[in-house]
Amino acid sequence: MKNKGASVATYKSPVQDMEFVLNEIINVGSLTEIEKFEDATEDIITGVLDEAAKQIDNTIGVLNESGDAEGASLNNGEVTTPEGFKEAYASYAESGWIGLDKDIEFDGQGLPYVLATAVTDMLSGANAAFSLYPGLSNGAYEALKAHGTQAQKETYMSHLSLGDWSGTMCLTEPGAGSDLGQVRTKAVPQEDGSYLIEGNKIFITAGEHDLTDNIIHLVLARTPDAPEGIRGISMFVVPKFLINEDGSLGERNAAECANIEEKMGIHGSSTCVMNFTDAKGYLVGELNKGIQNMFVMMNAARLMVGLQGLGVAERATQNAITYAKERKQGRPLTRKAESSFDSDTIIVHPDVRRMLFTMKALTEGCRMMAYDTAKHVDLSENHPDEAVRNASKARVDLMTPVCKAFITDVGVEVSGLGVQVYGGHGYIKEHGMEQNMRDSKIFCIYEGTNGIQAMDLVGRKLSMNDGQLPIDFFAEVKSELASASAEMAFVTQPLTSALSALEEVTAWLIKSKEEDLNDSAAAAVDYLQMFGLVSLGYYWLRAAKVASGKEGVFYQGKLATANFFATKLLPRVHGLAPVVMSGSRCVMEPSEELIV
Repeated sequence: MKNKGASVATYKSPVQDMEFVLNEIINVGSLTEIEKFEDATEDIITGVLDEAAKQIDNTIGVLNESGDAEGASLNNGEVTTPEGFKEAYASYAESGWIGLDKDIEFDGQGLPYVLATAVTDMLSGANAAFSLYPGLSNGAYEALKAHGTQAQKETYMSHLSLGDWSGTMCLTEPGAGSDLGQVRTKAVPQEDGSYLIEGNKIFITAGEHDLTDNIIHLVLARTPDAPEGIRGISMFVVPKFLINEDGSLGERNAAECANIEEKMGIHGSSTCVMNFTDAKGYLVGELNKGIQNMFVMMNAARLMVGLQGLGVAERATQNAITYAKERKQGRPLTRKAESSFDSDTIIVHPDVRRMLFTMKALTEGCRMMAYDTAKHVDLSENHPDEAVRNASKARVDLMTPVCKAFITDVGVEVSGLGVQVYGGHGYIKEHGMEQNMRDSKIFCIYEGTNGIQAMDLVGRKLSMNDGQLPIDFFAEVKSELASASAEMAFVTQPLTSALSALEEVTAWLIKSKEEDLNDSAAAAVDYLQMFGLVSLGYYWLRAAKVASGKEGVFYQGKLATANFFATKLLPRVHGLAPVVMSGSRCVMEPSEELIV
């Protein structure tokens, strides 16, 4: 029996907030000026969001708790997903959600990526484990689109759009985690142009399951005469079932799931150990260019993982707010002198409000950042003006590690606050809040740990294009500040100060890399947090401008949340700045023996 007064965690797609971001913050309607997206009108976008929310909330969201309890199971090499997943996936695929942003020529709907981003946001909040099955197919589609032959595109891409086939990324090996230069899986060329793939891969999301007719593995391997290290890695497409000349499915390939990992969270997702025993594969792109080819897939996956962090944060926030308005416990300090023993709902307490506003400010701020980055993906790939394409690609390059790492860190922080708001009930499994914490942690780890994302930001992105990427972003923030009215001072003053601190630290980091690489490496994670906070400050300024002067609880809530972020969260930047610039001596000078 559930404890009285402790609500069971649920999820409702935040369509109103999504429409606010799409229409009033990032002006998604401007994409209709691009011929490819001329049909992506506000009415179409509203219709898509409403229909997606209806299906996701009512068929996939309701499987979140049961899927976590049951998990995926392995029997004789075959994986069975939790009860209800197969039917829900079939309905999701048949409704066209997987192909929403895929090319029309490959049976997609040709709508903007940013709209698919909103749907992924919903899917991740409703059921993070389920979201991984269609999620990995997106990366496989993009990799084949960028590097596959025409024959490979025609063979695989429509099926990936339609969702009757799914895709995987097979990178990690027992001896090669993030260091892909250590990959030892072999690819032996055959006379017919194919390759025999021999090796073992671990941590393969959706490596085996019962949701689709075929699974398309994209595998990193090296040919016999390949150079050592990452320069000798190639990418191969290895289907679970071979494909006949007429496009029908042929015999089973020698790619088999040997085990399912027992994980902390996302139990409904099958995380597989895959054995390739002379499995037939086909080269994708050029020989020894596998890392470059795989980055197309990895970057798409990193943005997707950021959305998983966002979705779980949204789920935690929704339930914490509902619970705080229902749960009665104690009285506020202003009522302590009263003789009545009646308790108030816990939302009256300042510390509970602090937690709720923190959850809202981080979650809603991250939604603005993620959707704006997704819009730049659309512009970078489809805008007719090359200058716009290049500028948007630069923004995506800069923000991809921030979206992946900062938003997934937010997912963990917000999930933890959700448990805290519930108190003891949050720690108890039956109320669903602890699942958010268990699910959210993996987002900080896979597709490149958040430490690796921070190193990418500091080590590569700050220096790309002669250091222009952060300069352009800072200029955009300054332009937004310059156009703000005096009534926005509650945001502009702390944001101006935070931006100044970030610019100072950025300059220090760039210089430090010339003197001691350990300094920037030791500071990378803290620097990414600074960058993420200033980015959210920028978006909350934009939100405050839109909401200013508008009536209604929704817009007044935006102003209140913007004020909270600027007052309570943005100042974290000033604590991080001296930490970043403290260098690496205290980290690197002590010998290993002293770390005991």
